[in-house]
Amino acid sequence: MYILVPVQSADGYDAKIAKLTEVKKWAVIAFDNGKAQSVDFCDDWRDSGVDWLDFVILENRFESYMDFMNEGMMCLCRRNEETLEELMSAFSFKELDEIGI
Repeated sequence: MYILVPVQSADGYDAKIAKLTEVKKWAVIAFDNGKAQSVDFCDDWRDSGVDWLDFVILENRFESYMDFMNEGMMCLCRRNEETLEELMSAFSFKELDEIGI
């Protein structure tokens, strides 16, 4: 499965999550067998290079998430996590909050 995250930079798993209004890059994380397998970065989430994005993880529940839901993604938001590494750990243990109607 693939997870999309707006980030401040392309610093690998140390990249910090960004608000949608401040996004510099998009992290596309390949997640399988309970852990992140790889992370790639792109400038626009629509150019992720994968056929299907399963999840998007946003900075908070007040972000504009409808475009992602319309694309069929499950929308989640962080609690206290800041880096991709922390987000992937929280995702593994189902510690992220769901956003949605």
